Parts: sequence; structure tokens; C-alpha cells
Amino acid sequence: MIYEPREDSYLLLKYVKKYSFGKVLDVGTGSGILAEEALKSKRVSSVFAVDISKEAVDHVSSKGINAKVSDLFSNVRGKFDTIIFNPPYLPLDENEDKESSTITTGGKSGYELIEKFFKRVKNHLNENGLVLIVFSSLTNKRKVLDIMEKSGFKFKLIGKKKIPFEWLYAYSGSL
Repeated sequence: MIYEPREDSYLLLKYVKKYSFGKVLDVGTGSGILAEEALKSKRVSSVFAVDISKEAVDHVSSKGINAKVSDLFSNVRGKFDTIIFNPPYLPLDENEDKESSTITTGGKSGYELIEKFFKRVKNHLNENGLVLIVFSSLTNKRKVLDIMEKSGFKFKLIGKKKIPFEWLYAYSGSL
């Protein structure tokens, strides 16, 4: 199953366009719209996209984007200047089917996958590199901000959007 772009993707898309540079890694690429947007920038030299879904990787690869199946960084080698992450961030909903929850659920509380990402991202980010991430108020904003802070990054809120039942937050971060 491929995550179809929604409000979170479009919010982050604006900042991918504005901030991406150098070698770009799009983690959890889904439909690939963020990777495609990064490729359009004159400041971007290359884009590599990864996703846990083979279907998503095949879809993105068919658009001419270098992509590989990877659970976060499991099949990623090297370092990047910009790392984009539009993660599954919703808390577990026992009524959601397994396939759908793979693209929406970030763990029991929603932030566990984000925490796993921040434990590993430093190993793949160049000095002076940038992380771009989006998540929801349903994810426990305070907990996500604590995770980001404990990872050693300096983060800045770059955008937010109110949608029914939640807020979406876009952040940039650097070491």
C-alpha cells in the first residue's frame, strides 16, 4: 500500500522546496512527491528514496527516482545533506486494518517510529545537514519535541496547519 499525499505531505512539500540542498534522502517516501519536489531544486545534487513498502519503492522508481526498500536506515549507506521524513505518526488504533496501519501508525503512542528515526539519523547526516519532519498533535507534541531535543538536534518550527481534529507541525533540525 502506498501512502497517498494528504495535508501533512503538502505542508512538508513547501519546506522541501524551500530548504532542501545537496544529497537528499527521503525516508518513508510513499508516493514520492517529496523526493520529486527535492529533485526540482537547483540546490539538490541527488535524491535517494527509501520505504518499507516494495510497492512504494517500485512506484517511485518508475518515476526515475533512485529508491530502495528499507526499514528506516536499514538499507541506507552514506551521508546526506538533507533528510526528509514524513513518518507514520498516529497512535495505534486497534480497529484499523494491518495494511493501512503500516502507513499511518507510528507505534502504540504514535511517536515510537520517530524515536527510532532520531536514534539513527545522525549516522546518515552530513555536518551542517538538515532534517525536515512533519507530525501531528495526535502524536503527543511534547514527547516528540523531547525526542528531538534529546537526539542533540536544534529544531525550529517552520510551519503548522490546522485540520479537523488535529494540528500538523513541520520542523527543521540541525546538529
